[in-house]
Amino acid sequence: MSTSAQKLSLIRWITELKDVETLKAIEIIKDSNIQDDWWNKISVVEKMSIGQGLSDAKEGKTTLHSDVKKRYEKWLL
Repeated sequence: MSTSAQKLSLIRWITELKDVETLKAIEIIKDSNIQDDWWNKISVVEKMSIGQGLSDAKEGKTTLHSDVKKRYEKWLL
């Protein structure tokens, strides 16, 4: 879905929304300061590490959670 289509979909949804709590939550998000985004607070090394992880995941270089738990279970107890 394109960004424009996604925005239109959200606008339609919001205009029909009757739940006051959800509207308040959306307003909080709208009013929040984008500068406080966690991405802007992490180091270049951390950003590179996240990028590498995403790249590995796309390439299928992953390990099942259950396999990791088995491998490290003696330290997780």
